[in-house]
Amino acid sequence: MEPTHVVTCFLRNRGEVLLLRRSEEVSTYRGKWGGVAGHAEGDPDEAAHEEIEEETGLLSACSLVRTGEPFEFEDSDVRGADADEGKHWVVHPYLFDCEERAVETDWETAEFEWVAPAEILHRETVPRLWTSYERVAPTVESVATDAEHGSAYISVRALEVLRDRAGQSADWSELARLAEELLEARPSMAALGNRVNRAMADASDEKTANSVETAARAGIERALSADEQTAGNAAKKIRGESVLTLSRSGTVLSALDAADRVFVAESRPACEGVGVAEELADDCDVTLHIDAAVAHVLATEDVDAVLVGADSILPDGRVVNKTGTRGAALAAAREGVPLYAVAASDKVRTDETVHLEAEEDEKLYDGEADVAVLNPTFDVTPADCVSGIVTERGTLGSGEIETIADELRGLAACREE
Repeated sequence: MEPTHVVTCFLRNRGEVLLLRRSEEVSTYRGKWGGVAGHAEGDPDEAAHEEIEEETGLLSACSLVRTGEPFEFEDSDVRGADADEGKHWVVHPYLFDCEERAVETDWETAEFEWVAPAEILHRETVPRLWTSYERVAPTVESVATDAEHGSAYISVRALEVLRDRAGQSADWSELARLAEELLEARPSMAALGNRVNRAMADASDEKTANSVETAARAGIERALSADEQTAGNAAKKIRGESVLTLSRSGTVLSALDAADRVFVAESRPACEGVGVAEELADDCDVTLHIDAAVAHVLATEDVDAVLVGADSILPDGRVVNKTGTRGAALAAAREGVPLYAVAASDKVRTDETVHLEAEEDEKLYDGEADVAVLNPTFDVTPADCVSGIVTERGTLGSGEIETIADELRGLAACREE
């Protein structure tokens, strides 16, 4: 039997995915809910992009997150299959982040909804739709290995993992173990720990899958709103000014649109600063430079402020962020340029523990000489080199951070009860 290749694309916005109900005019699975889908006679990647544009009009707002492993099934294996019984399908799953929700459907779609993914399990869908989603959904492993995004983004993915498992009616003990796995996946990222702790604490009275799912969904919206408010507060500080930044923080990137000119360090080893410079190029005057030139730029260019993200804020006001932040802070202090760390209050750690992730030694040196290697991913910036922590609550000093740490300790204690 000749297989029929199709793509199934999930568009994600604010933690929810787009489902489309197939119209009565299509030839297969009329009236069933699915993702953005279509035949892939040639290149599945190209077909995925074409279907998104044709069925939603949102292609320009979408960015690819993950391509899932294709899988196969036959209609004869699907209960209730009718017109297509006997077909052999090969499904190519995709996940895209989408910045907008204004869907423009074509004749193939009767209606659409943005829903939590577990809603798939409660609807009449095209065959194996949940299998398609599982192939691209966030996991503990993807949370642990994501080297492209900042901790705000990754923390929301962690909440999605918890929400999705709860949506499958997992019991409390399983969900508690999953929460621990998520906490251990990225111990350097305070936002992840605090946001998972809050969801489990909010669900701790009932200790049911439904209460965890509800708390995780609320936590996702709360986290996104806090990050957006934080970005807005940072934008007010730098509007029309010249700013230097490094690494990639989604919250910082949202704020930088307000700047008149931005100097961006390339941010080795992942060089995520290059992508930041490209994204800002249409909105302001951008200069990309090597990491070693940060002090030189601050000394010779007209820079009004340094704006950086933070993976964690320690209770005493120290900032844990991408390697190079400490050097930039010291150079900025030397030149009298204020440095602001942009971080929602959930990024405050509840203890003084410093987790400094590192890249593999071989990525820096894989020669045969007897050379010791240091390849840290994060460093720690002293509180007295930070002019303020910009949060959703406003710009805070180190003394106010301890108060937030006390609040967050209560969440951890509640989860552990």
